[in-house]
Amino acid sequence: MTDQHPPRVLAVIPARGGSKGLPGKNIRPMWGLPLIAHSVRAAALTPEVTRCVVTTDSAEIADVVRTHGGEAPFLRPAELAADDTPMAPVVRHALEWVEREEDVAYDAVLLLDPTSPARVPAQLAQAVRRLTTNPDLDGVISVSEPTFNPVWVGVRPDAGRGGALSRFFDSGTGVTRRQDVDRFLRINGNFYLWRSDFVRRLQASWFDEGTHEGLEIPEAQAFSIDDEYEFRLIEALIGAGLITLPWLDVPGTATATEDRS
Repeated sequence: MTDQHPPRVLAVIPARGGSKGLPGKNIRPMWGLPLIAHSVRAAALTPEVTRCVVTTDSAEIADVVRTHGGEAPFLRPAELAADDTPMAPVVRHALEWVEREEDVAYDAVLLLDPTSPARVPAQLAQAVRRLTTNPDLDGVISVSEPTFNPVWVGVRPDAGRGGALSRFFDSGTGVTRRQDVDRFLRINGNFYLWRSDFVRRLQASWFDEGTHEGLEIPEAQAFSIDDEYEFRLIEALIGAGLITLPWLDVPGTATATEDRS
């Protein structure tokens, strides 16, 4: 990224047609919109996003995306749509496809998983600003503080002790109060922002191969929907006003706001 022009940011929304945990979840309605449309709306309301595309192997998902104002300009090749396909080549394929079509290079890629719909555009914009102003970073990712500290409560059955519980983290040994353990943050999957040159050279593990900064968001936004319970839970949180999305007008809740950062 340079100071000569605003960074060109490509938002990529990955959505395979197959889902074993919750079939059809990417296009299942959530508060009046297909689940994937919430990610499309978040990108559209983020001025820092130059373009947003959905990468999918499903013509049905592509049609739903277009109906709700999104772009699905290509169908993902079958070799990039298997259950065990890593995310790196999927994102790289989308970046290369768009750059080839436009004949223009992008500066950064913003990965928005449709199963994490509780996004706030102001936070996405903040991530872009952080990446732009810190040349030492390969990426900025969303993190949050869980409602429990696993260093304090994490345990595992210990085969060496006949299955009796042992602490999962050695750093919790001797701690008797949760206030005495260091603060714990987790990668929550709400968004991943990477420099394009990092995406081009990424092999397997973005965490191990790059230098990243975390942008902390509320734990209530830190959802990744994999099953029926999680789908219904986030619906309930939105309905109760505990999650507010700027593109939704939910009856009986406070006016949505973008400024949750």
